[in-house]
Parts: sequence; structure tokens; C-alpha cells
Amino acid sequence: MANEEDDPVIQEIDVYLAKSLAEKLYLFQVELEMAIDTLNPNYCRSKGEQIALNVDGACADETSTYSSKLMDKQTFSSSQTTSNTSRYAAALYRQGELHLTPLHGILQLRPSFSYLDKADAKHREREAANEGDSSQDEAEEDVKQITVRFSRPESEQARQRRVQSYEFLQKKHAEEPWVHLHYYSLRDSRSEHERQYLLCQGSNGVENTELVKSPSDYLMMLMPPSQEEEKDKPVAPSNVLSMAQLRTLPLADQIKILMKNVKVMPFANLMSLLGPSIDSVAVLRGIQKVAMLVQGNWVVKSDILYPKDSSSPHSGVPAEVLCRGRDFVMWKFTQSRWVVRKEVATVTKLCAEDVKDFLEHMAVVRINRGWEFVLPPDGEFIKKHPDVVQRQHMLWAGVQAKLEKVYNLVNETMPKKLDGQSGPAGLVSGDQRVQVAKSRAQQNSMLLAQELQQRKEQVWASGALPGVRIKEEPLSEEGEEEEEGEPMDTAPSGDHHSRLTNGLPAGRVAGGDSFNGLPSPGCASTPVAQELRTFVEATFQRQFVLTLSELKRLFNLHLASLPPGHTLFSGISDRMLQDTVLAAGCKQILVPFPPQTAASPDEQKVFALWESGDISDQHRQVLLEIFSKNYRVRRNMIQSRLTQECGEDLSKQEVDKVLKDCCVSYGGMWYLKGTVQS
Repeated sequence: MANEEDDPVIQEIDVYLAKSLAEKLYLFQVELEMAIDTLNPNYCRSKGEQIALNVDGACADETSTYSSKLMDKQTFSSSQTTSNTSRYAAALYRQGELHLTPLHGILQLRPSFSYLDKADAKHREREAANEGDSSQDEAEEDVKQITVRFSRPESEQARQRRVQSYEFLQKKHAEEPWVHLHYYSLRDSRSEHERQYLLCQGSNGVENTELVKSPSDYLMMLMPPSQEEEKDKPVAPSNVLSMAQLRTLPLADQIKILMKNVKVMPFANLMSLLGPSIDSVAVLRGIQKVAMLVQGNWVVKSDILYPKDSSSPHSGVPAEVLCRGRDFVMWKFTQSRWVVRKEVATVTKLCAEDVKDFLEHMAVVRINRGWEFVLPPDGEFIKKHPDVVQRQHMLWAGVQAKLEKVYNLVNETMPKKLDGQSGPAGLVSGDQRVQVAKSRAQQNSMLLAQELQQRKEQVWASGALPGVRIKEEPLSEEGEEEEEGEPMDTAPSGDHHSRLTNGLPAGRVAGGDSFNGLPSPGCASTPVAQELRTFVEATFQRQFVLTLSELKRLFNLHLASLPPGHTLFSGISDRMLQDTVLAAGCKQILVPFPPQTAASPDEQKVFALWESGDISDQHRQVLLEIFSKNYRVRRNMIQSRLTQECGEDLSKQEVDKVLKDCCVSYGGMWYLKGTVQS
């Protein structure tokens, strides 16, 4: 209301549409100052005569450009300014009425210097004539044989190319006949007569029925959509989008398009492109759906660049394999600023062109060094958003576990610190890594042996528990070497219910007694222990058998789904996770893996839920007892053992349920879940 009061309506004007000259009215845009006045003292008469002589020659006829032998006129050539003039009109205001007449065309008149081309042509003709006279005798002596060839019939495509060529258009333009027009000045009576046609002839509204419409229809008539101009505009490539068009899309689509085109971007740059009005929290939430954090910078996810059902343009490899290979390159850059292309090709088994595409997305090549990550580490983002960094770290741990299983990678026990690293510390060969791993394994073995001996002394000092079976290997952290040894069984042989794989009765573990001289985490009342216990119990209720490697992967995915600041982000060690599994009523199954197995230490640690409270508990316990002595078993052996232990003939459905809960079939044999090695 305030704006309307500040801008009051001063006058209302009636608008009329005049159509008498609608198909005849043209607008000529011309600079009138270009007219030539030969009587002006500033006009150079000798120069005008020279130009006329060069253009027309000494003799004057009807075809001469300048009949007065003096450059006394200037030619203007017209060019069409727009292909659609329906939105333009000429307006005439008279006696409080505005009369509009649509324009049929708009032409720009520009000076034409074709007379200079004509003068050059005349000059070349004279030079050719002079040379022809001097060399006429020599030309008669040099008689050469020529071959006559008949032109082929012109094809339709050739004719279209010729018609669209510049030479053909110029020739057609030159052949167009001139139309002589008469110019009438502003004050001439003929001009006054023609100007009356710009006024609407009938003021009673008979001729203006088109204006008796709704405001929206009136505006559409006055400013119709320019369909022809849209067709004439060049079509932009499919991957090009202006910032104005981009900001009309939802925020999630804006982030996806930007990351797909840029591929690697710091968070600060992304915020500057999206605009200052965008909430950074919403951007953080959206960027994690389409990108992964590498050295504090965001790199677009592989499945965004290689969607499902696509393939490599170089080798035809499916998108799934390409995503796996690119994820390996991204993961390598989370470990170091430098990556060697040959190493990537050797591990991923992809062609050199595909590997080069991966590296060019996020790195630059350095001669005799390898490929360096394209952006420096963004330490500011890492310090400002620790929750996001922790969540991304958990996601990368899941990706690493998947890559290790697919590519049979060896866990690197030496983490690399990227903060403050300005250049490469040197490329480490595979042999050097093996030597470092061996030395660390020997050191860890000595420390673990001492720790194990201390725990044994504590247990025996407090009095050995009857029926306790102690396994001669400590529960180690990820990447540590474990001592190999046979379990020392101090329990009498008997039914499988009294055989204790973990070295503890199930009741004592659940009750929270000491475990190998250490307090059980199951009795801890801290929020972290309770949350971890809840996750472990819920996970084993869904999957009865899990390896430590698979459990860690599921736990990392669980952490990634939690909100920032959750208690579990305080840090969970492998030891704490294993102790919680044992305290939750699970047991470790000592599967006898073959000596040549490629399984990692975490994959060889198998845990199973001993009692779930359903009728199949006894059947699963018999099955787990079988796999504590056998790496793989045939189905008939499992069924006969179940019948022998349970004392009844089990149906096929009951056996299938037990096998489905705990095992997988491969090559006609049955394995515990997570232990099969293809």
C-alpha cells in the first residue's frame, strides 16, 4: 500500500490498434550524417573524381556507378536486425490517445563499399590486359594439349551444399534487382497523408475488437513468445548449464550438477557458487549424498559419473567395475598425496585409458614422481566439521574393507598423516612395505607374548576356573600379528554344550564375570558400552554368524547413519568390539582354515550367536560344533550329525533353515558365512 501511495496514477490513456499499414510499415535505422554533400568546403573534389575514375573508368555509360564522374552518392545496404518483429510497433500519440501500428520489418542501413571492390576488379583487368599484350607471341608458341572432361550430374547433397555456400548467397544477393524509391520529406503533403494511416480509422471500437480481451491475453498479443528466435539460438551442449538456470533447480540437483562437472571441489568454493543465502548445513547434508571427503576436499562419487547400465568408452567394461576401480584410486588418495598409475592398473586390472581417466578426475601428473592430488588438504574444513570428517572416515573404512576383499589387498599398518605434508616423501616399493610389516609384526609379537603371559599369571593367581578352555592367542587389534598355537583344553570331553570355544561358560559371560583377568565390557554401564551392546545384539539377531571383518563393516555403516555428536563417535577399538560380542552371548568359532588361505586375520575370527531363544538354537549349536573342527562340510554329513545329536529325524525345511542362518554353499560344499574363499 505504501508503494502505491508513493506512485499514484497521473493519467489514463486509451490505446488503439491501427492496422492500415500493418503489412507495409518498415522501420529503417540509418545515420543521416553519412549523406555526401559535394558542395561542402570539407569535401575533397579531387579525391571524389579519382574514386569515380577508378570505379567507372574514363568512359561513362548507363552502367556507370557515378554518372557525374564524381563520387556524389553513398550506397546503403540493409540487414535484418531480428527475425521476429511481431513484438514491435510504431506509436503515435495524439489528443490523449495512443495509436499502435505493428511493424512488418526492421532494417539497418549501413554504408556499402562495393565500389571499392569494383575498382579493384577494374585494376586487375587492366593489368591482365597489359600482360596479355606483351606475352601474346610467347603464348602462341606454348601450345599445350588439354583434356576435355564432362561434369558429373550434381547430387542432391552437393546441390544443397552449393546453395548454402557463401559464394552462392553473395552471387544471389548481387543479382537481386534494385527498386527505385522516392523519398518524401517530413513536411511534404504526401508524408502527411501517409501519416494519417498510423491513426486508428474507427474510434467506435469496430477495428479494435482485438483489444477487448483479458489483461493476460492482451499482454500475450502485445508480447508473443519468440518461437523463431528460440529456434535460431544455437543449441548449447547437454553438459553446459548457466548459473542462472542452475539456481532455478532444487539444492540437491545444484550440488549434483556442480560436483559432476567439477569433480573435485573444496567446500568453501561450493558455497560461493551456490550463493550466500544457502544454508551451509543443508549443503553439508546434500554434498555427502553425491561426494566423498578426500584430504578435506569433496570428490564426486563414482556412481554419479558411471551410472548403472553404462560402460567404459575405451574398453567396454561395465559401470560396476569402473566404480570399483575409481573408488580404489580415491581410497589411495585418502592414504597419500601420491599415487602410481602402474600400481592402480596392476590392482584393478583395467586398461590404461580407464585408469588415466580416473586419475585426471582428481590428480595432476608430475614427471618422475607419479600423480599428485589436485588440491591441497583443506585443514580448515577438517577442524571446523569434525563430525562430518569422522563419518566420512567410517564410510571409507567400509569401502576399504570391500576393496580388500575384492582385490585381495594387504592391510597397511602404517597410517599416513596428510596434514602439513607439502610434497611426496618418496614412493615406497612393495618389498619395502613387506619388510616394514615384518619388523612391526615381530615387535607386536613380543609385546603380545608378554601381555599374554601377564594375563595368564593373573588368572592362575586368582584360581583356575574348572572347565575353562584358554585359547593361546590374544584378541588383537586390526593389523597386529597373532601367535599361532593349539588351544589348551582343560575340560573333560563330553557333550557339545559343555565345550567352551571362548574359554568362558555362556552363563558367566552373560553375567559379567571377568574375562581372562579383565572386566567384561558387558557389565559396563557407560552410555558408549550400552549403545555398542545394543548394536551388537540387534546385529546378531539378524545375522547369526559374522566374521570380525564383516562386523566392523556393518558397524562403520551404522556409525555413518548416526547423527553428528553421537556417543559412539567417541572411538571404539577392535578389542572393545570383540569383548562386547562375547559379552552379548556370542561365541568365537575356531574354524580350521587351510594353511594356504588368503583370508585376513579379521576374516578368520568368526563369531556366532549361541542362544537366540528360538527352537533352532540346539540345531545351530550342533552345526557350529561341526564347523569348529571342519573348514567345509557336505550336506549329508551335517544332516546325519544333526539327526544323531538331536535324536530325531529333521525335515528338509528345518535343515534348510539352519543352513540358511549360518552357512553358504559354494562348489557343492557348505561353509560358515564369511569364511568361503573363492
